[in-house]
Amino acid sequence: MRRKKKEFSTARASIQLAKARWGQLSRLTLAGLKELIEMHGLSVASGHLFYLDGRWYVTHAGLLSVARRNQCCGIRVEPVHRFCDPVAGRWAFKATVYRSRTCRGFVGYGDADPSNVSPLVRGAEMRMAETRAVNRALRKAYGIGLCSVEEIGSLPARSQPEPNVRKLPPQPANGNGEPKLRDQLCLLIRQHRLDAALVKQYAAEFCGTKDLRQASREQVASFIGHLAEFAARDKDGLLAKLNSFAHQAGAA
Repeated sequence: MRRKKKEFSTARASIQLAKARWGQLSRLTLAGLKELIEMHGLSVASGHLFYLDGRWYVTHAGLLSVARRNQCCGIRVEPVHRFCDPVAGRWAFKATVYRSRTCRGFVGYGDADPSNVSPLVRGAEMRMAETRAVNRALRKAYGIGLCSVEEIGSLPARSQPEPNVRKLPPQPANGNGEPKLRDQLCLLIRQHRLDAALVKQYAAEFCGTKDLRQASREQVASFIGHLAEFAARDKDGLLAKLNSFAHQAGAA
């Protein structure tokens, strides 16, 4: 009885947070969210789910949480060499998830190259391919029918600005049609659901300036590339880094 009450409380809190984060959602969408939470123990607050274009997506963090909660025995990842081309930035991996010591393994494949990853993570195709392979294997192992957000190429910018994203100083548009640095950083913050204020503090430290507005365009561009790679490689490590700035502010 106590466990059911806890699950109900978690589902209700996640639904409220989902409404605050993604606006008015249909009853069918919320019913699907509740089922995902109750069936797989996923959480909106922990960044396990992402809502885009009327569909729910599971995140890498959410899949790892499911594996940990079900006491996954291990994950083996290896490159598929005949499909890899380091010069072209093309990578393919095979991942095998073992639910128990006697499990024969659930296999998933993932690939990535500059044509199917977001411009924000260009240069990190190898890590993206590995993450996609692990995600597919985990989804098979634990019967999760949702596509993972890391498997889609890029996220379209929203028509309305995020309430927590402060504007960066105006940046001149690139002549090659690429998004402005401000838009790239805002998209990156939305994509990984990061705290904008903490990201700005991290950016200032990375650029060696007192305030992000004092950083040069080259410094900001370098930070955006660093942040994208950090998020793709080690999301938990990035969150810990950002939280350190919150702790510093609290201590001050």
